Amino acid sequence: MKIKYSLTSLWMLCLMMSSCQESFNDNKEDNISKKSDSVVPTAEQIDFLGITDPNHLSAASKRALKWSTDLGNDWFFEYKIEDLKGDLAYEEGVVRRDPSAMIKHNGKYYVWYSKSVGPTQGFAGDIENEKVFPWDRCDIWYATSEDGWTWKEEGIAVARGEKGSYDDRSVFTTEIMEYDGIYYLCYQTVKSPYNVRVKNQVGLAWSNSPDGPWTKSEEPILSPADNGKWEGDEDNRFKVEKKGDFDSHKVHDPCIIPFNGKFYLYYKGEQMGEEITFGGRQIRHGVAIADNPKGPYVKSPYNPISNSGHEICVWKYNGGIASLITTDGPEKNTVQWAPDGINFEIKSVIKGAPHAIGLNRTLETDEDPIGILKWGLTHEYQDYNYQYIRRFSTWKIGYHVGKGEEGGK
Repeated sequence: MKIKYSLTSLWMLCLMMSSCQESFNDNKEDNISKKSDSVVPTAEQIDFLGITDPNHLSAASKRALKWSTDLGNDWFFEYKIEDLKGDLAYEEGVVRRDPSAMIKHNGKYYVWYSKSVGPTQGFAGDIENEKVFPWDRCDIWYATSEDGWTWKEEGIAVARGEKGSYDDRSVFTTEIMEYDGIYYLCYQTVKSPYNVRVKNQVGLAWSNSPDGPWTKSEEPILSPADNGKWEGDEDNRFKVEKKGDFDSHKVHDPCIIPFNGKFYLYYKGEQMGEEITFGGRQIRHGVAIADNPKGPYVKSPYNPISNSGHEICVWKYNGGIASLITTDGPEKNTVQWAPDGINFEIKSVIKGAPHAIGLNRTLETDEDPIGILKWGLTHEYQDYNYQYIRRFSTWKIGYHVGKGEEGGK
C-alpha cells in the first residue's frame, strides 16, 4: 500500500522534527552545563565574573569558579633591560651569554657564563675547525661585582676537556648551586665533531670555593634518551624513523635545586625530528632526581613536565617549585608553579619575558612568589654572532589608567 503525503503534512512533520531536535540540543546543552558543575557560584562570584546565567555555565566560567578566592596579580610582572658596566659590557668579537644564577660570597656577587670568541660559520664549512654556533667552542668563565652593575671578569672556571673526552668541544650554559659549603656547576657539554645530529650531555664540577679550583665529573651526569632512530645517514636532524622521548636528541640548560631532601635536576629536552608546533619549536622540560648532588640522576617517569619552554628558570616558593617558561610552545611566556616540583600549573602570563635569566638567589623568599625576579641578569643578541650579558629589573602590575585619568586600579 502506498502512503501519500501532502505538502502541508510534510511541512508539519519537518517542523515537529526540528522542534524535537532543538529541544534535544537544549537538553544536551543543559546536561553539558550541569554535568561537571562542582561549585555553585555565589552572588559575589556571579558579580565579579560577570556571569549572565548561573544555570548555563561555559567551560571558561567553570574554570573561573575554581580560581583562588584571593585572585590577584602577585605572579605578574613587567620588566626593563639595561646595560652593565665593566668587563660584562658589550665587547666586539666576544660572546658572553647564558648567565647562571647569582650568589653572594664575602660581600660580592658571583656569576658564571658561556664565553667564546669570533663569528659563527655554521655547518656549511669545516666543522672540525670552525664554529657552528655562538655557544660552540665555549669555556665557562666567571665574574664578580659589589653592586650588581659593574663587573670584573675573574677568568675561566671550567674549561673544555682534553681531546676525546665527552666535553672536548664546548662547555656552556651553566648553573650554580651551593649546598653544605660545596659549590656545584652543572652545564652542557658537546664532544667533537659538532655535527647536526650530535647528542650533547650534561656535566658537573664542584669546588670548596666559588673561586675554584673546580673538579669535573669524569662522566656526564645526564644524557639524552636512547630510543629514537634516525632515518638514513644524512646529517639531518629532521629525518627520523622514530622520534623517541621528548629528550631523545639533546639535554640542555641544566639547573639543580635541593628540594624535599633530594636534588632535582631540571633541564630542557630536544627531540629527534623536532617539529614546529603552535608557532614555535617543539621544546619541553624534564626533571631527573638524585639523593646526592653528584648523582646518579634518574629521570622522572612523569617527564615531560612542561608543554613549552626554552631556558630553565626555576626557584623555590611556598614549599614547591616555580618556573618561568619562555620562547616556545603553547604555554610560552608563563610563570608556573608545582607543589611537588613536577605537576605545574599556570599562574601568570608575562609579555615577552627576559631570555636566559640569571636569577638573583639572594632574593629568594616565600613572602613573594616573584620576589626573586626583582632584578637579575639576562643575555641579549647584538647580532647572531655576538651576544652579551645585561641586567633586568621588574615591577608589579599595579593599576591602569586612560589618557587624562588621574588614577586607576
